[in-house]
Amino acid sequence: MKVLIVYDSVSVMKLTASVAEALGQVLRENGVEVDSLSVGDVDVARVKDYDCVIVGGPTMAFRMSSGAAQFLNRLPEKEFSGKLAAAFDTQLQSRMSGSAAKGIDGRLKKLGFKMIAAPLVAYVEGKMNQMRLKEGELEKAKNWALEIAKTVSK
Repeated sequence: MKVLIVYDSVSVMKLTASVAEALGQVLRENGVEVDSLSVGDVDVARVKDYDCVIVGGPTMAFRMSSGAAQFLNRLPEKEFSGKLAAAFDTQLQSRMSGSAAKGIDGRLKKLGFKMIAAPLVAYVEGKMNQMRLKEGELEKAKNWALEIAKTVSK
């Protein structure tokens, strides 16, 4: 089983990249072959070579980042029927923050992917340019990845 993790990480602290790295680490520790790439480094023609695609990015202005949106918009429609996928984001914990993960999840479904997990939200806190993942969020992400590893290993 080959998994591709694609992420957009826009802040100086690279929090979304940290979550992507943690996901990849857990998957590898559980025998899954993983490539983890920033949205700008992905060859979209090769995405179809993976059995599962995990896409994540920060929630910005109530929705997914422009980098995540551009990556998803470059993928060809309906070429991924039956392929597995999951979505994640990083965001401030607020009723009014929106959700990149929900938008990514919906876009992946429209592309024909079969979603294998509810979207993961990793909450951040702090002031601009001093943001950090809230306590326990990296563990939550690792547990989410463990469930994905179990699913893709079946």
